Amino acid sequence: MKSKFDLDGIGMTSQRTRDRLIARLREQGISDEQVLETMRTTPRHIFIEEALAHKAYEDTALPIGFNQTISQPFVVAKMTQLVLQGAHDSVLEIGTGSGYQTAILSKLSRRVYSIERHETLKKKAEQLLTRNGFKNVINILGDGTLGIQKQAPFDRIILTAAAEDIPQILLQQLRVGGIMVLPIGLPQSDQTLIKLEKTSSKIIFDEIAKVRFLPLVEG
Repeated sequence: MKSKFDLDGIGMTSQRTRDRLIARLREQGISDEQVLETMRTTPRHIFIEEALAHKAYEDTALPIGFNQTISQPFVVAKMTQLVLQGAHDSVLEIGTGSGYQTAILSKLSRRVYSIERHETLKKKAEQLLTRNGFKNVINILGDGTLGIQKQAPFDRIILTAAAEDIPQILLQQLRVGGIMVLPIGLPQSDQTLIKLEKTSSKIIFDEIAKVRFLPLVEG
C-alpha cells in the first residue's frame, strides 16, 4: 500500500530506496522494529533541499543551511532507539534542524517539544511538520541549553548537537527514571554518544559510540 507521502512526485522509487536504507540500518544493528518501520515510512527527502533529494536515502548527513546538517540516518535511528526505550510520554528535543528527527520522535511519542535557535530553520521545520500531519509537536524558538522549565520534567531528552559536558539545566528538567541521549565532546573532534538514566540517587552513564556533531550553542 502506498503511503500518503508517495504522492509527492518521487513515489515508489522513493519507497524502494527507503526499503534499502532500512535493510542497511538493520545490518548495522538497529533492532527496534518500531523505529525501523517509522523511518521506512517517513520521507526524509521532504526535509532537505530539492537539489539533494537524490541523496536523501543514502546513509549520510546533508547540509540544510546555517552551517547545520540533517543527521545521518543511522545516527537518527540509533539515538531514537536509545532515547525511546521503555515507557515515556513527553520528549524534549534540543535542535530541531530540518525537523526530520522531530518527525521520527513524533510518530513514537505522545508529545514532542522541539527547540531551535535559528528562526528560519524553526519556521521551515514547523511548516513541514504541520503540513505533513505531525500534530503532536510543539516547535519553540529559543536557547536549547535552557530547556523548557515550565513544561518540565520530561520523560526523555535528546540533543542533536554536541555539548562539552552534560548541561545541568537539562539534567534538572529530566524526570527521575528518565533517559537523556546526547553527544559529548569538543567541536571539530570525535565525540562520544552518551545515554544517561536518572535515578533517585544517581546518574547511570553508558558510552555508546564515537560520533561527530556540530556544537551546542547558547543563545
